Amino acid sequence: MKKTRAVAGISAPVAIFSAALFASEKLYDFAFKRVDYVPETSADKQKYADAYYAYVDWLHRQPVQQWQLNANDEANHLVAQYVPAKTTSNRTVIVSHGYKGDGETMANYAYMFHQMGYNVLLPDDRGHGQSAGKYISFGWQDRRDYLGWIDKVVRINGRHTDIILFGVSMGGATVEMMSGEELPSQVKAIIADCGYSSIEEELAYLLKRQFHLPKYPFVPIVSFINRHRMGYYLSDVSSVEQLKHNHLPIFFIHGDKDVYVPSWMLKENYQAAKGPKQMWQVPNATHAESFWIDPAEYQRHVTAFLNHYVPDK
Repeated sequence: MKKTRAVAGISAPVAIFSAALFASEKLYDFAFKRVDYVPETSADKQKYADAYYAYVDWLHRQPVQQWQLNANDEANHLVAQYVPAKTTSNRTVIVSHGYKGDGETMANYAYMFHQMGYNVLLPDDRGHGQSAGKYISFGWQDRRDYLGWIDKVVRINGRHTDIILFGVSMGGATVEMMSGEELPSQVKAIIADCGYSSIEEELAYLLKRQFHLPKYPFVPIVSFINRHRMGYYLSDVSSVEQLKHNHLPIFFIHGDKDVYVPSWMLKENYQAAKGPKQMWQVPNATHAESFWIDPAEYQRHVTAFLNHYVPDK
């Protein structure tokens, strides 16, 4: 009888751990594994569909150039679309897209910057679009890939070019993470729209909100899986820690009704950031909706920030 009880006492924790491990593997594949399509937008943004596709149609009509990095390295091959300015310009914006999107999904922002006289580079991040990669790095590997895109802009457009980094959602976090890297002098400013503070905090938040699951044991197990597959723990993927090393002017934008990346993450990022900084919390905007509520107002805020820190030469 005692032996039976002992076996049962051991079996129960093993079964619980096995179930947690199985669920965490499924969660990892759901959240981190690449998908070769752009998922449908959230229901609250369906009302912007016609406007969105009008911007995509505009992009398709432009004299787009395809740029590549690591063209002969199948595992690290990266692709971007480059839209030259209407007239020769020494100003280029590199636009970082959101989770499970690609460069084309940023057509509205490309149009805005094109109207402002910028060359526009639209990369497909690792694990997205036409770029290689089995898994999504949530900005961590992307921050280094974007150093390659910066170098390519400088090589092609010349060392006197001015570069702006811009991103939304995961792209916002990506440019925030880039802020802690050693960036060349051509990079003049950063604009981050609704970026998360860290992927660990974001995953724990969404687990609770969407699946009613606790952080423990799932996030640590997912982190361990990521360490095995991608080479780093989720705790490494932090906008906050990178922003502590920033020195560039940075503009934070965030919807005050965002429940996907909550506004307290905006506060964490803003407080951590070194260097000149501004913040605009957009009334009534949900996640990544700030542009769509009033594109003209959005452009005015972006223009005012850039005119202050990156004036025309």
